[in-house]
Amino acid sequence: MLNIKIIATGSLKESYLREAVAEYRKRLGAWARVEEIELKEEKLPENPSQSQIDSALEREAKAIFDKISTKSYVIAMCVEGKQLSSEELASKLEEITSSGKSEIAFIIGSSFGLAPSVKQRADYKLSISKLTFPHQLLRVILYETTYRSLSIVNGTKYHK
Repeated sequence: MLNIKIIATGSLKESYLREAVAEYRKRLGAWARVEEIELKEEKLPENPSQSQIDSALEREAKAIFDKISTKSYVIAMCVEGKQLSSEELASKLEEITSSGKSEIAFIIGSSFGLAPSVKQRADYKLSISKLTFPHQLLRVILYETTYRSLSIVNGTKYHK
């Protein structure tokens, strides 16, 4: 069975987002074991300098690296990543698992994104959209699109 690890910086504060994640996580259980790891977002002043942001991102990166297994295929969620259709993501997930990887780690950064070191470590960079979403909402979208892609892989009617 596929292992999916979602490593996210920051927590879901709104109950409706937590409920949506719980629903898709439950659905994903048919095809994968899902582990979600929430990491603390570094506190920054109201108007941080670029150096303060860079420092915070590197501290967050250290916490992310501590949670990534050496056997994981790492997908960084970032704006400069490749945008895929649901069918293309399904093919990508199949390609990863057929190459012998049994764990996929999706990495979601904080409101300032991901440190360059995390993006460099990633095996693949994925972008959901050219639109900007709050990182909390991105988590829900990632769960749904992963469920949709595995539905395609498994031939269910969820994706029409």
